[in-house]
Amino acid sequence: MTLLSDSPTVLPIHRKILAFSFIGWIFDFYDLLLLTFLVSSTSLTRDLSLTASETSVLLGTALAFTAVGGFIGGSLADRFGRKPLLMGTILVYSVGTLASGMSLGFWTLLAARAVTGIGVGGEWAVAHALVGETVPPQVRGRYGSYLQSGSAFARFFASMVGNLLAPSIGWRLAFMFSAIPALLVVVIRREMPESDVWLLSVKDGVNKRLGYIAALGQMLGPALRKTTALALSVTTFNMAAYWFKTIWLPTYLHETRGLSLAQVTILLLMDQLGSIAGYVAFGFSSDRFGRRPSFTAFSVIKALGLGMITLGWDAAGGYTATTFGFMLLVGFGEGNWGCIGPLLNEVFPTSVRAAALGIIYNTARGVQFLAPVIIGLVAARFTFGAGIALAVPFALLAGAMIWTLPETKGVRLMKELAKT
Repeated sequence: MTLLSDSPTVLPIHRKILAFSFIGWIFDFYDLLLLTFLVSSTSLTRDLSLTASETSVLLGTALAFTAVGGFIGGSLADRFGRKPLLMGTILVYSVGTLASGMSLGFWTLLAARAVTGIGVGGEWAVAHALVGETVPPQVRGRYGSYLQSGSAFARFFASMVGNLLAPSIGWRLAFMFSAIPALLVVVIRREMPESDVWLLSVKDGVNKRLGYIAALGQMLGPALRKTTALALSVTTFNMAAYWFKTIWLPTYLHETRGLSLAQVTILLLMDQLGSIAGYVAFGFSSDRFGRRPSFTAFSVIKALGLGMITLGWDAAGGYTATTFGFMLLVGFGEGNWGCIGPLLNEVFPTSVRAAALGIIYNTARGVQFLAPVIIGLVAARFTFGAGIALAVPFALLAGAMIWTLPETKGVRLMKELAKT
């Protein structure tokens, strides 16, 4: 059986798989981020009579439940296939976002954000497994980065809708409107093929259609225990660097630094433009120089930018071209997220690949439930800037920890079939 990943060149089907996965990931991450912007730009907190602590909990709820989605979605994708789970997870997070717009108070919004988180957590793992298993090894780093770059577009759309459209149409319509395009993606998914690597693994008896408990047991078994622990550590540190910055950044810029919503939008646009450039650059760098050196270099760039837009704000001159440059660096450094999907694909076998992607990525993201709470506590004692600056050491830790994992540039995934 000739596999799609055996092709010496990139084929139209590879681009189709990437395009469909990319669109799904944009709406996935957009739905996760939208509440962050609506809190500062609309009357949501007043309409639902939310306290500051309740708002912090709501901002973290979807993050926490991405872990649940990752656990369930990844293991089901290893058992029943990548394609059906992609369609199912998109439907789940669409329902959660629609329900968010119908919320009547804290508890109903909490439940809606939990459903959104479950769908979001399941979609990421399945999309990366599908792309990683079907593209040629020599471009896997680039294609993983291209897929992950959907998060930059998601942040752009979330900031545009949250800061510019939502103040006019209201937070309820903003949520409801945001469920529509995700539902359309389900129709597109019907034209996407199943992973031939997964199909062959089932045919050859390598993939035993493991359940969640069995998949987790294999990940924690003697052969994969160390890999699981190290991969989880790298992903958790990188995730903390991202979410300690992202959740409260619009509020920090608007309330602490006194910027208008338009100025906040421009600064966030710098971050998003930097991210797009960073993802593309990281993809080529990781395929040329390797996953580890590229990841470390981008982590250091991100840490520098984060330090300057928080603790170094006054030294950078406030709202100036210099700060714009540092925001670009923050975004560019976040291109290192292009490493996580390909790397996890390459260090885990086919039998647990989607489960490992889902469990590791979403456990790391789920524990970021604490990020808005911790930043809120630090802000009450010091400043919002000091709380967000906690992202800097996490970025540097991630850049150091990556060297505990093997270099996997160019690995052919099907070689595992003979070993597992």
